[in-house]
Amino acid sequence: METLWFIVVTLMLAIFIVLDGFDFGVDMVYPFVVRTEAERRTVLASIGPLWNANEVWLIAAGAVLFFAYPKAYAAGFSGFYLALILVLWLLIFRGLALELRSHVDHVLWKQAWDTAFTIASFLLAFVFGAALGNLIRGVPLNRDGYFFVPFWTDFQPGPEPGILDWFTVLLGLTTVSILAFHGANYLAMKTEGALYQRAVSTACVMGWVSAGCTVLTVTAVPFVQPSLRLNFAGHPMEYLVPLSGLFALGSSLYLRQRQRDTAAFLTSSAFILLMLTSVMFGMYPYILVSTTDPALSLTVFNAATDSYGLTAGFAWFGVGFLLVVAYQSYVYSLFWGKTRSDDAH
Repeated sequence: METLWFIVVTLMLAIFIVLDGFDFGVDMVYPFVVRTEAERRTVLASIGPLWNANEVWLIAAGAVLFFAYPKAYAAGFSGFYLALILVLWLLIFRGLALELRSHVDHVLWKQAWDTAFTIASFLLAFVFGAALGNLIRGVPLNRDGYFFVPFWTDFQPGPEPGILDWFTVLLGLTTVSILAFHGANYLAMKTEGALYQRAVSTACVMGWVSAGCTVLTVTAVPFVQPSLRLNFAGHPMEYLVPLSGLFALGSSLYLRQRQRDTAAFLTSSAFILLMLTSVMFGMYPYILVSTTDPALSLTVFNAATDSYGLTAGFAWFGVGFLLVVAYQSYVYSLFWGKTRSDDAH
């Protein structure tokens, strides 16, 4: 049951990154694809009905983590307190930008919120990537199961690292490039005319940038966390997951060149989902790896709540999960298709 909940938490976080990830990507490429106010409204209308619902997966994943692995939840939220406060403020500014830019019809007002919109989304993508880098690299857990990391120390991974080092910065930039590619693919799927052409051009560029960053990241991981490959070495069939992810990225690049817009978006979604699943396979059974002493690490077994709670909670979780999936499927079907300029009013 502990392993099953580990899969559930990972799946929910992966769904959040796939769904809200294209929102972040749209936000980041926004300044490069729009030229007129009508185009700006069209881009915002393409994500307007969806972005709030997409963020539900992050909240739900945090709640499930609290329920299933309270020790890991307590350690993570206390150790990454500064970073989590930053995420909270960035989410607030992103929401404010979407809601407030149309309240005053003045060019400076709209430009200010457009800038806040793009910067907040860029930093959110970067912070989430750096957070993944921290989970892979490990944190300095003490014997009480807690840790604290400053924003940076000597910029090197080691026994006493900071939130930012060269590896976590690389993960952050890789995440930014991948989500920008993902968001540009979404825009190409949703827009027409000159806006569509600029979205396609941006997606082509960001696709190759994300491919290069992915290669660098995959190369760097064994040097920072050699134990990540132990599960793959013990179960060679698991190599099919990251290989499928890389194939999905290659397919997305190919389909983008062929202007198969929906297929390019779906394969970039599959790439993100498969690569995050690969991290889950490599990390298992660890939730938080200790950089000071591996014996102090928090695993799915020593951080989990009691077996009765895990078993009883699964029935309620199943009902809630199906309701959220049904609701989001309805919303996406309702707003499927191209977003036109008259939809932005």
